[in-house]
Amino acid sequence: MSVLEMKVPSPGESITEVEIATWLVEDGDYVEKDQPIAEVDSDKATLELPAEESGIITLQAEEGDAVAVGAVVCLIDTSAAKPEGSEESTPKDEAPKEEEKPEVAAPKVATYATGTASPAAKKVLAEKGIASSAVKGTGKDGRITKEDAVKAVPSMGTQPANGSRGTERKKMSMLRRKVAQRLVSVKSETAMLTTFNEVNMQPIFDLRNEFKVAFKEKHGVGLGFMSFFTLAVVRALKLFPDVNSMIDGDFQIKHDFQDISIAVSGPKGLMVPVIRNAENLSFRGVESEVKRLALRARDGQITIDEMTGGTFTITNGGVFGSMLSTPIINPPQSGILGMHNIVNRPMAVNGGIVIQPIMYVALSYDHRIVDGRESVGFLVAVKEALENPVELLMDGNPERALEM
Repeated sequence: MSVLEMKVPSPGESITEVEIATWLVEDGDYVEKDQPIAEVDSDKATLELPAEESGIITLQAEEGDAVAVGAVVCLIDTSAAKPEGSEESTPKDEAPKEEEKPEVAAPKVATYATGTASPAAKKVLAEKGIASSAVKGTGKDGRITKEDAVKAVPSMGTQPANGSRGTERKKMSMLRRKVAQRLVSVKSETAMLTTFNEVNMQPIFDLRNEFKVAFKEKHGVGLGFMSFFTLAVVRALKLFPDVNSMIDGDFQIKHDFQDISIAVSGPKGLMVPVIRNAENLSFRGVESEVKRLALRARDGQITIDEMTGGTFTITNGGVFGSMLSTPIINPPQSGILGMHNIVNRPMAVNGGIVIQPIMYVALSYDHRIVDGRESVGFLVAVKEALENPVELLMDGNPERALEM
């Protein structure tokens, strides 16, 4: 017998642990080399784990288990012959189920321990504000264990006669837990402030109406808003380099490049792929990169390297209808720009009232390293570039800038 030990590969630097999200095969299945056998969650992305060789698989970890990088998660008997008539392993959701036999529980006798919470359970229940009397213990003699306390949920009131009050308890993915942890740490570890402004989007609307059809026919991608915002941000970062820097202990690190992170809502949570050296890209280059990264993130194919780094972030809540928000900084960066929905609003133009497409924009920044003058000046520079894109982003020549 020749048995291969499959170990968890390293998804990227600084990642020491992953979680088995889903086994795609059953214990004892025959798997082919390079066949996906599991999905594993890291704190940055969900990755597929392919079989290293063909053979009969023996699982060594359960779904939901946290496994160290380099640990053995399954064994593959490479000497086993492929079962006749078997094209592939039986999908997990189609595996035959054994008939479940009802278990007859022995009658329990109440003792002094019945309904008594263990010290760990008491702490959990106190944090949740739940009385011990409201929890049924599953421990010895009916004692309330820590697991009972963790699973306990506060009362949601009396159920009405015609209402449904079902609940579902689902463990958050490692990615979602890490995002939650990082968001809380940002609020407590940075001096985050937000400044707001408004942008008249009519000049960009005019440019898109004039060139978007020809742009797509020539370059194969649409002329969207992200290229204008990305290049406006690149220009503003060059004017206000403190916004493009980060804190490292007692030092400030300034970057002479602009790596722009783009927040994307993926199937497992928020992902932030990075447009490298955006200062070197044209409108076509930005739109192509945004499309490529967004599709990879939404299809679950994004890599750790594609989400590593970034010196500034742009997030677009407007696609979901947000009018205004205060985006949270993506550490260790010092700034994030929030885009919002575009609404026709009355504006005073040359002494008259004109209806214009207006977007509210927000800049959240770390006040430890970015002062008010820089933050407000940065956002004004973004506004100026968006309201005068031909002069400030296209050098007065839209056809050349759009490579028409």
